[in-house]
Amino acid sequence: MRILVLGAGVVGTASAWYLAQAGHEVTVVDRQPVAGNETSFANGGQISVSHAEPWANPHILPRLLKWLGREDAPLLWRWRADPAQLSWGLRFLFECLPGATRHNMAAIVALSLYSRRQLRKLRQNLDLQYDQLQRGILHVYTEPREFAAAIEAARLMREFGLDRDTVDVDKCLEIEPALAGARHLLVGGDYTASDESGDAHKFTRALAERAQAAGVDFRLNLTVDRIAPGGRKIAGVLVRGPQGSELLTADAYVVALGSYSPQLVKPLGICLPVYPAKGYSATLTLAENSLAPTVSLTDDERKLVFTRLGNRLRVAGTAEFNGYNLDLNPVRCQALLQRVHQLFPSLEVESEPEFWCGLRPATPSNVPYIGRTRYGNLWLNTGHGTLGWTMACGSGAALADLISGRLPEPDFPFRRC
Repeated sequence: MRILVLGAGVVGTASAWYLAQAGHEVTVVDRQPVAGNETSFANGGQISVSHAEPWANPHILPRLLKWLGREDAPLLWRWRADPAQLSWGLRFLFECLPGATRHNMAAIVALSLYSRRQLRKLRQNLDLQYDQLQRGILHVYTEPREFAAAIEAARLMREFGLDRDTVDVDKCLEIEPALAGARHLLVGGDYTASDESGDAHKFTRALAERAQAAGVDFRLNLTVDRIAPGGRKIAGVLVRGPQGSELLTADAYVVALGSYSPQLVKPLGICLPVYPAKGYSATLTLAENSLAPTVSLTDDERKLVFTRLGNRLRVAGTAEFNGYNLDLNPVRCQALLQRVHQLFPSLEVESEPEFWCGLRPATPSNVPYIGRTRYGNLWLNTGHGTLGWTMACGSGAALADLISGRLPEPDFPFRRC
């Protein structure tokens, strides 16, 4: 089949790769000049199956109350005259029920484990280089109550097949000695040795190059204006570029536009519960011999991650629900640096930090939408939230199976919308 993929982020590019490997003729459209240039550009860098506990869980409600009115809150909700935001928020509250949380966690772990296996195969077969490290991910806790909740979450994840092990403070420092200056802050942690880290932007560009060499056509600097329906199927996609507008046609269409997916499919009568969660990052260039972590870390109290990418340290995280606003909030930027100094007081850098923000496509449940829509030839691969890098390869491989008429391997709710 001829397949048109809308979006060249890490999810769209992975989808294109696997569809091409399945024998399809694939074209990718994106408004950026290179692949992976928006939400995939400067994210936290973790392939983190261990981060599978959704934001919507029974423990989040008291935290939300604690964070109200704080400009530097890990989760900042800015009320807007936006029905989509209100609807998303109400569905989020429902997903906080214990039964829903367990169901969602099981689905996220299943897809993430599968995705990590697919990534490893790609890396080996294609010799991809993206500042990757296979040293695991260490979650650290600075509040006893948070640590107690994490022990239960780790137990559940082991039940679902993930090696997330609870560790004491001494073990945390053995795993990552750079935390020695913050020993007095720590109460414990958990460690997933099989997790990984790496630069999602570098990976996406490298995979796009391999895909292009394999015959995938990347049509960049093209903005998708609308999808044109034709009865129960899609007739084409209207795009706009430097040479004007044109209608692109194919046998099947994949929407992998992250947070912008709902806007594109809404005129088709598809209500997609995906809302942008703005995440922040700061990238620090490390001085030579600086005492910096080499194991990727997750700070659950602040909802931040710390990832070593070559001679850089990436600190990223938090979620700001403020529509499609991409302005950098200086308070939230400085909160990233403050936490760096608290956990790594001896860290030395060579230059000023590079701040960035991106819109992560969040569903209320943290479970992405992967599957066919009510239109027979329109497919979705979106809504991965904070786990787009983690789930990208598995999502792309599973979608290629679905479109090719095969049953995907992971036990995951591939659902219509």
